[in-house]
Amino acid sequence: MLEDTQHNRTAEDFSVVLRMISGHFVAQIVATFAELGFAEHLAAGPQTSDALAERGRTDPAATYRLLRAGVMLGLVSHTDGVFAATRLLHTLRPGTPNSLGHLARAWTAPGHWLPWGRLPEVVRTGSSQADAALGGSIFEYFATNSEEGALFTRAVSELSTPVINEAVPVLELGATKTVADIGGANGAFVLSLLAANPHLHGSVLELPHAVPDARAEAHRRGLTDRFDVQVGDFFESVPAADLYLLKFILHDWSDEENVRILRNCRESLNPGGRLVIVEIVLGETSDPGIGALMDMNMQVMLPGRERSLAEFDALLAAAGFRRTGLTRLQVPYAMIEAELA
Repeated sequence: MLEDTQHNRTAEDFSVVLRMISGHFVAQIVATFAELGFAEHLAAGPQTSDALAERGRTDPAATYRLLRAGVMLGLVSHTDGVFAATRLLHTLRPGTPNSLGHLARAWTAPGHWLPWGRLPEVVRTGSSQADAALGGSIFEYFATNSEEGALFTRAVSELSTPVINEAVPVLELGATKTVADIGGANGAFVLSLLAANPHLHGSVLELPHAVPDARAEAHRRGLTDRFDVQVGDFFESVPAADLYLLKFILHDWSDEENVRILRNCRESLNPGGRLVIVEIVLGETSDPGIGALMDMNMQVMLPGRERSLAEFDALLAAAGFRRTGLTRLQVPYAMIEAELA
């Protein structure tokens, strides 16, 4: 009996680790489901693999094998010769709440995939391997690979949407009149605040390449009269405002670079103003959650990192701020509020 138990445990451990090792298979399968639009194609109802292959102009036999793998992953089900969408598949459908379709494609594209292949060297050296794998930083790579850069931008926008939707209703604005979204890409965060608060005026600080997207998004939402785009570099300076938004910014950079960004905010912050940071907040080492995986992505791709609450407090203190609030958002994200110390 004891030998049988040990054998079963060994077999179970083997299966668990085998699933881990095949994780890159899984990632590429999910990304291909997104790339081929299966979530959209199956939204109207079940279809045969041949019908899906014809619609997507893919090889019928390869399409069937991909769909069968999707059954194993829970993306689709199979009954009476047809494949049907599951709830998991709907998360790959663009434009829906909590969509991850663009992220699935972005994280399996060369810009992320190639640096991750150098993870052992990352751990040996403690340094990002993006330059070695891509010939430059990930941002430089995106500048010369614009389609992949645009894909990543859409992925981050999708990832941001549910977090913004949770943050906006719970953010107390008080006497705040002006809000600046620092490094805010298309300005989704500040524009959502403007839509919910008609008295606010907002801006986004970004590099020149992001200006058209930000202006287009403001026009789409009908908020151009209360919104403008500031072209600049947050390492140099930031525009004056009552409230600064820093969403998914600090995790890209080292502690020293973060302190520089935060000090620039301190120097330009209007009297009585404050800042809001939206980032992953790591749990205890014994139970870090998915943030630990996201932190490894930062280790591979950039000089930054995900941080614990204590580490954010230390950054704030070094720049002359103190934390005044913490609101947990969709796991693993949180909103940290701070004012001048």
